[in-house]
Amino acid sequence: MKPDYDRLAQLFTYPGETYLDQCRDVGLHDVAEKLSPLGVSGIQELFTSTFDWNPSTSLDLSWHLYGEQYARGEFLVRVRQLLRDHGVTENAELPDHLTHILPLLGRMEPGAAIEFTRDHAAPALAKLVAALEQSGSAFGPIVRAIRDALPVHAPIPDLKTELTVLRDEVFR
Repeated sequence: MKPDYDRLAQLFTYPGETYLDQCRDVGLHDVAEKLSPLGVSGIQELFTSTFDWNPSTSLDLSWHLYGEQYARGEFLVRVRQLLRDHGVTENAELPDHLTHILPLLGRMEPGAAIEFTRDHAAPALAKLVAALEQSGSAFGPIVRAIRDALPVHAPIPDLKTELTVLRDEVFR
């Protein structure tokens, strides 16, 4: 059975009042329990510091694949066309943001989804999982669950450098 990528993508939009319920709805009860004491504003601060302020935990897949290389722009153009071809509506985020990529995978033909995942989504998510787990982020299990739901997995790299991610303890 194909995962509900649209519901999973909602976990990577700016958290609102129903964020903990969204986590529970997809089976991430432990994550909801860990985030619950923070309240909505604390979850929002943690989300922003985790995904918006640190490139190593960016939700833009091209950053993990290409960094600042020219190929990143080419990839963004290709992804934007794929989004249009598959009827995925863009929001204010870049085309390769996880909130776009997950619904795209859900709408692609299985073979195309496997190829795109193998070449792009799986390697990027493996790096993101490594960065989040190294930092001890409460969002690590969410990204790992997404990675595990993909039709293809890439090995999670062993990061050697200390990341400058704000740790969850800052918000307790």
